Amino acid sequence: MINTTYQIIRTMRPRQWLKNLSVFAAAVFSGNVLVPSVFTVGVKAFIAFCFISSGVYLVNDIIDAPKDRLHPIKKNRPIASGKLSPFLAWIVAFTFIFGSIFYSVTFIGTYFTVAIIAYILMQLFYSLWIRNVIILDSLIVATGFVIRVFAGGFATSNSLSSWLILTTIGLSLLLAFGKRRSEKTILKRHAIPAEVAEEKTTRKTLKHYPDSLLDSMISMSASFTIISYALFAFQTSTDKVSQTLKSILPSILSSPKWMMVTIPFIIYGVARYLYVIYEKEEGESPERVLLNDMPLLLTVVMWGGVVMSIIYLIPSLT
Repeated sequence: MINTTYQIIRTMRPRQWLKNLSVFAAAVFSGNVLVPSVFTVGVKAFIAFCFISSGVYLVNDIIDAPKDRLHPIKKNRPIASGKLSPFLAWIVAFTFIFGSIFYSVTFIGTYFTVAIIAYILMQLFYSLWIRNVIILDSLIVATGFVIRVFAGGFATSNSLSSWLILTTIGLSLLLAFGKRRSEKTILKRHAIPAEVAEEKTTRKTLKHYPDSLLDSMISMSASFTIISYALFAFQTSTDKVSQTLKSILPSILSSPKWMMVTIPFIIYGVARYLYVIYEKEEGESPERVLLNDMPLLLTVVMWGGVVMSIIYLIPSLT
């Protein structure tokens, strides 16, 4: 029983829940995340997405099990390795998915529920068909992040900046194409030729992704992310400055665009992620990269701290 529970938790991929923190984006940047009612519904949305995404991962692993057994790394997944029965996995998956939909309807709201249903359908189409269509497979992965951000806005009733959405798209594409690049690197590391990648992996599109195309897409996405975030930071910077700060700062900084200070963190974070992909040859699992690469993790933590200080601390100083 304990071992079965452990295998279910492994298949749920708790590390992937980091992605679901994006449901707080709209509330954080609107300045309302510390409002108790907003924070509470944000937590509910986060929980719903955690179980929804875990349910989808279970379904995905059931579908992919035959080919996962041929993959050098994925063969160790619980279902592919035979440590978790597909029948039990189906039961858990349906419980998570339909339970989360009921939970969302009851405790969160209609628009959020529509968003998660759209997410579920998109992921199912991805597992059954879209994952085999080059370029579109990566776009769908990126769309998952965008749906999370919108769903968070629906749940907390906070508006979304157009530049925030574009930044999310750019970052999502960077992670998606970086993931594909790393998957190809893993195949090469295990001496699996591109010609037989279709037979040895669950991604038929890998053999159709030339390295030069992925490199171009990664470069484009990285540039798009930085530019979009810079414009987002300029647009959303608060002009609220306390009298204390006004008395200290020179007159030309009496109404500064504080959020622009966070741009260097984004530039370094993107550059560090590119280093991880190309030099360390990692990146197949973005959440694992974030947790294991200390410079990148520190950058994200510092960026978050500065953003929270700018939005919530500076305006409150007297």
